[in-house]
Amino acid sequence: MKKRVLLLLMVVAMGIALTACGGDQTNKDTNVDKGTNTSTTDKGTNTNKDKETEAGKGDDTGAVKAGSTKEIVEAILAKVEQPAQMPVEGEMLKDMYHLDAALLEEYTIKMPMMNVKTNEIAVLKVKDAKDIPTVEEAIKKRATNVQKQFETYLQDQYENAKNYKLVTKGNYILFVIAEDADKMVAEFETLVK
Repeated sequence: MKKRVLLLLMVVAMGIALTACGGDQTNKDTNVDKGTNTSTTDKGTNTNKDKETEAGKGDDTGAVKAGSTKEIVEAILAKVEQPAQMPVEGEMLKDMYHLDAALLEEYTIKMPMMNVKTNEIAVLKVKDAKDIPTVEEAIKKRATNVQKQFETYLQDQYENAKNYKLVTKGNYILFVIAEDADKMVAEFETLVK
């Protein structure tokens, strides 16, 4: 009898744990993104709300004209579904991307919540065009690190990481690791004029 009760409690606990890990992708992204409109020193996103509302306005086709990086990432993710992701902010930028936030006007980076996927998206707006090669090199280093992490771990994710995309348009840089990377690049091209 005690074994059955214990087994039942374990099943209930596992069900609760699975429910907590699962859920609606939209709700997770909405909850995770709540703190990103802060200064660079707090959360890693340097966004001015007045500038954001002006710059983020699209034309009749819905394209964002030099909008905020957050708006660009959200627009891309609205068109191309990705696994649950969390933001890369603050010290994580330096630790994972080997980048100084002072080079960037603003940035939005999302990486997988769980270490079984390589899917990652980053839109960075560089302050000065002369720093674009430095930022691109840092991103290539990040791509190499992701590849090394999955080289002997999950072969399909390793292949995914090897096929990353790095696109520069004006002062905006897009970095994508995803199965649908080409679709995300196409969406970025239409969003950034």
